[in-house]
Amino acid sequence: MKNTLTLPWDEIECVLLDMDGTLLDLNFDTFFWQEHLPRRYAFTRGLDIATAKRVLEPHFSKVAGTLDWYCLDYWSELLGLDIVDLKKDIVHLIAILEGATDFMDRLRQQGKRTILVTNAHPDSLALKLEHTRLDNHLDRLISVHEVGVPKEEVLCWKKLQALEPFDPARTLLVDDNLVALRSARQFGIRHLLAACKPDSCQPARPTTEFAAFHHFDEIMPTLV
Repeated sequence: MKNTLTLPWDEIECVLLDMDGTLLDLNFDTFFWQEHLPRRYAFTRGLDIATAKRVLEPHFSKVAGTLDWYCLDYWSELLGLDIVDLKKDIVHLIAILEGATDFMDRLRQQGKRTILVTNAHPDSLALKLEHTRLDNHLDRLISVHEVGVPKEEVLCWKKLQALEPFDPARTLLVDDNLVALRSARQFGIRHLLAACKPDSCQPARPTTEFAAFHHFDEIMPTLV
């Protein structure tokens, strides 16, 4: 599949790229939070896995969409587990989505400034960089923990703009998080694109609210 979604690349000078579910396969995170963590929690508390999941669910729901949801320190303290070490147990699941590397490289070849903007905690970001070297394909990497506000909040984009100046009218955000895309739209970022196949092991999550793509071939800028 090639160039099935036309983007006004001549109007875009900066591309903000999400990490988990956009550049990296969300399967790692899905498996960690839904299976691996509950199993380890069950083992340490003497629970069966089903009970552990029922115990954890209210904690997950309480902080969903907030910075605490993405904060490994928060979960380590709350659950009495070393979350970073637990993530290391399944590093074999960390994977770059097909075409993501070529897409990042093509953007830089075309003179676009490429910036990773992730809700991931710095420790999680470091672990994933160690196993993917995404930093070799991007101009800058930013965890929103640097600004103290998740991408789900409009204030995040204002703080990010102060940290890394960009013109919203000439910026593209690529993200699988629809709430983050909505907050970016409210802030004024003009070009918005949803990744609707964030997890290789799950069905696509198509959206009619934003332009969307399944594979990077669909949005690859043509060589000039």
